[in-house]
Amino acid sequence: MKTLYGEIANTIYHKAKNIKLFVCDIDGVFSDGRIYLGNDGEELKAFHTKDGYGIKAIGASGVDVAVITGRQSNIVQTRMTALNVKHIIQGEENKLPALKALIEKYQLTAEQVAYIGDDMPDYPCMEYVGLSIAVNDAHPAILSLADHVTTIKGGFGAVREICDIIMQSQNSLQYASGASI
Repeated sequence: MKTLYGEIANTIYHKAKNIKLFVCDIDGVFSDGRIYLGNDGEELKAFHTKDGYGIKAIGASGVDVAVITGRQSNIVQTRMTALNVKHIIQGEENKLPALKALIEKYQLTAEQVAYIGDDMPDYPCMEYVGLSIAVNDAHPAILSLADHVTTIKGGFGAVREICDIIMQSQNSLQYASGASI
């Protein structure tokens, strides 16, 4: 199937049609995985506006968005709140129970969930969901597990790529609008 990002397998496109919840890791997915620490202990991360726009657009299209991360960070809370992410789950080193709780809360099936990750803490969640996605610079074990690998690296628009593919498969991409953030 042809997408804005090139050809993808028909099976991936059909899986994307059923997605009602898009779950994302943070470090290495929304960011490039680097953490900048200042002399006074200040932590900084870079987020891409393309990913921000994608999250706002997919949320407006009716797909719920969640983030699950093993670290706790005010930066993540602030950024995800600005993007209207409904479910911001931090400090969960074992992410699968949090994912299962979200699925149960919204009475979804695993096939209605997409998960994007980059490293071994994401492995159990990616095994569990209907559509598992790895950013293209993910750990080799994650790349081999993923149903789909993005063309873009984590932190540089990979999340937007998946938002666009899901929206394209659900015929809502042409209605995406709003300000980039």
